[in-house]
Order: sequence, then C-alpha cells, then structure tokens
Amino acid sequence: MSDSSSIIEVTDANFDKTIAKGVVLVDFWAAWCGPCRMVAPIVEQIATEFAGRVSVGKMDVDKNPATAARMNIRSIPSILIFRDGTLVDTVVGAVSKPVLQRRIEAVL
Repeated sequence: MSDSSSIIEVTDANFDKTIAKGVVLVDFWAAWCGPCRMVAPIVEQIATEFAGRVSVGKMDVDKNPATAARMNIRSIPSILIFRDGTLVDTVVGAVSKPVLQRRIEAVL
C-alpha cells in the first residue's frame, strides 16, 4: 500500500460503497506483479492531480479475491474507472500517465 493519503485502500468489504458516488478509479494489483509496481507511482500522481474530482483506490487482488473475480479481473494491473457505481472504462496492463489522464478526462 502506498503512503499517499489520497489513495483509498479498497477491499471486498468496502468496494461497493467506494465506487457508489462520483468518478472512481480502482487499480487492481498484487505485490508480486512487476507491471503493477511500474503503474503504482503513476496512479499516485493521478490521485494527487485529480484530487477533488476523482477518487482513487487500490485493491490487492490476493487479499480481495471475491471482488477481483466479480469484476472479471483476468490480468493485472487492471485499472477500472466507475461513474456513480457503473463501470465506464477498463485499462489493462501498464500504461503511461498521459494515456491514463486521457481515459479519466473522457469520463469526467
């Protein structure tokens, strides 16, 4: 988990509540995943840059297998973007910050 206080730790228990309101980005990751570690600092920068407009969360798929299965997470990192509880975009794999910024701007 990151030190960034702007990132929500998403779990099976709080997932539905976390994504219910506004635009929410959830990074599905695991500690052993190299590409996840590459994306982590980008997700943290996004959390800071979009603070107040987008909620950013991270979900460890090893600790929260029920939600990962329900959301059909087949490979990680997978970044899911929700608006008011509805999935509006999915980004699979390590992507650059500009790509992620454009995907978020598109749903705001």
